[in-house]
Amino acid sequence: MSGTGDVIDLEITDVAHGGVFIARHEGRVVFVPDAIPGETVRVRLTDTSKKSFWRGETLDVLEASPHRRPHVWRQADVDAAPENRPGGADFGHIELSHQRELKLRVLLDALQRFGGIENPTATMSPAQPVVSATGEVLADESVDGTRWRTRVSLHVDDEGRIGPYAARSHRVVPVADLPLATAPIQEAALSLRAAEPGRVDLVQPGDGRVRVLPRPERRASGARRQGSRRPARRTPEREVVLERVGGRDFRVDAGGFWQVHRLAAHSLTQAVTAAVRGRGADGATTRPDGAWIDPDAWHLDLYGGVGLFAATLGELGGAATRVTSIESDARATEHAGENLADWVGARAETGRVDRWLTRLAAEASATQRERLTRGVVLLDPPRSGAGREVVEHITGLSPETVVYVACDPVALARDVATFRAGGYDLARVDALDLFPHSHHIEAVALLTRVGAPR
Repeated sequence: MSGTGDVIDLEITDVAHGGVFIARHEGRVVFVPDAIPGETVRVRLTDTSKKSFWRGETLDVLEASPHRRPHVWRQADVDAAPENRPGGADFGHIELSHQRELKLRVLLDALQRFGGIENPTATMSPAQPVVSATGEVLADESVDGTRWRTRVSLHVDDEGRIGPYAARSHRVVPVADLPLATAPIQEAALSLRAAEPGRVDLVQPGDGRVRVLPRPERRASGARRQGSRRPARRTPEREVVLERVGGRDFRVDAGGFWQVHRLAAHSLTQAVTAAVRGRGADGATTRPDGAWIDPDAWHLDLYGGVGLFAATLGELGGAATRVTSIESDARATEHAGENLADWVGARAETGRVDRWLTRLAAEASATQRERLTRGVVLLDPPRSGAGREVVEHITGLSPETVVYVACDPVALARDVATFRAGGYDLARVDALDLFPHSHHIEAVALLTRVGAPR
């Protein structure tokens, strides 16, 4: 009987959600990182406490997959000690197109197992290039899938070491490069020296200049040395930067939420637009007024951030589009109000989505409810998903169309199951590889109300 610390040889049979791969030993599933289906690897068991599964770490590759490549992050390759491999690039040893095949497999498996869809289908594509009106490619994905991160968080330990965490740990690992970061982010990161324990965020917005944002740990007041007269540090004024998408500027705090991949906001906007335009069974058609959605309906952008997707709906509906963005972060809502100023029917409201929908269900007038039934509800929830309560509130409003932007395939699938129980069909899923060399995947799902007019 094997136990924690034992070294065994395993055949990898499949990929699992979360950036790990599946093997079996003594009738039990073993989850292993840094491998590829079809390989035989030498593994040290790291957790044998569970009855249903164990965990291990790859020490050596005995029979390599034809899809294995030298890791894009040299320090994370399999010949480095597992405890010294930096996290964040857990698919970096896999040929890029095969990474996308594996990610799509995870998504389809989740839709089948958790979404209850018998034969799910989805498309998979890399980040989409930015193309000018004349057809010139202004920005594109790199050939090898590197240099895409415009936002990076590094950690500072009590000894002053600065770097990412080692994979699956909270131990800081100093590194010699950051191949997934843009070149200016990498340069700024590697030049960092003294910093207080905590975190350091590096952000490169649309103007190209890197901002370094220290996030020191908040120490309890008793931790301060007795007799210290060091004054409390004033919170610096938050800088507002501009991000440009589709010819439109979006105001956002330098340290606020924005998509990480330099092409992500553009790619997701394109995917949402394609989903809405293609929601009819017989292909997309515009209304007599030239709009793709009914501007007089009431459209919702849930978890709306600074209004990126609300603006997308506004573009699809025209200048008079009625759209409301709901976001719990007051600063983001403030920016959303400014970013949506071109639409007379647009509003940005601060609130938790679940509470806002509860109030809407209780207070909406008959006219508002009728407008909602002709509208689009777009939601971009956190990695944990929207959850049953939020989804049931949405299905209770009976919007004609739902567009779900997801960053976790299992959370998406569980919410899709709730939508289906509430009378919605999953019409299409478009997956985007906005996190190359990691296991993460972004997806845009289109759900249509059963019986809604096409």
